[in-house]
Amino acid sequence: MKKLGILAHSAEGAALCFRAFCQEGFHELGPHEHPDVTVDCIAMGRSMNAWDEADYPAIRDTLALSAARLARAGADFFVCPDNTAHIALEVPGEELPIPGLHLPDVVSEAAARAGRERVGVLGTKYLMGDQIYPRTLAARGIGAVVPGAEDRALVDGIIFGELVNGVFSDSSRAAYVRVIDRLAAKGCDAVALVCTEIPLLITPDDSPLPVLDSTRLLARAAFEVCSGRRDAPSWRGGPMTVPMDDAAHDRA
Repeated sequence: MKKLGILAHSAEGAALCFRAFCQEGFHELGPHEHPDVTVDCIAMGRSMNAWDEADYPAIRDTLALSAARLARAGADFFVCPDNTAHIALEVPGEELPIPGLHLPDVVSEAAARAGRERVGVLGTKYLMGDQIYPRTLAARGIGAVVPGAEDRALVDGIIFGELVNGVFSDSSRAAYVRVIDRLAAKGCDAVALVCTEIPLLITPDDSPLPVLDSTRLLARAAFEVCSGRRDAPSWRGGPMTVPMDDAAHDRA
């Protein structure tokens, strides 16, 4: 089996990805069994000023350092469970030393497989203000909807004020449910939980809409690569072009 490298950016979400990946092994391979995996994490605090200044090349350099350390540890490919980090990973630059799965592509693939047509997008303010999910979903003929300005600020504030610090409160859960209700009112038929930590707060039972759990979808895709059930990735950073599939052509 191939060896996975998890390129961590935020601790809580990376821990969830690691745990979900190992659980895939327990389920598929038997008790206590999973493919080899290495996690590398440079503290997110090193990048926060760069996020606020939109200095994506600097963030990419930090993430590339983690990728290089994963390569030296023998990882065959990487996953970065942080959706927002993919904005920086898509910045043009030197190829990363090992290939990686592109998380927005994994989520968009799952949305298409489930027959979704209009997906609400919940994540950080950086992600909800970027085109990475609208573009990747559109390549599969799926519309993307982000919350209004007040809801975006609320979602982002809870992420950085609570979720990344391991705080998961009933009041924040209720606030997110109200945001998802408003996305449903806008015609969404699913909600993409595309901040790594949101699935720790909102479960499918909590959500008024079917969820696309980016963290667990990525863990499953990584396991499939390790076990040979999915093609090994070839993306090594830089712009990601997702070819429009046949269903998208039919809907276009």
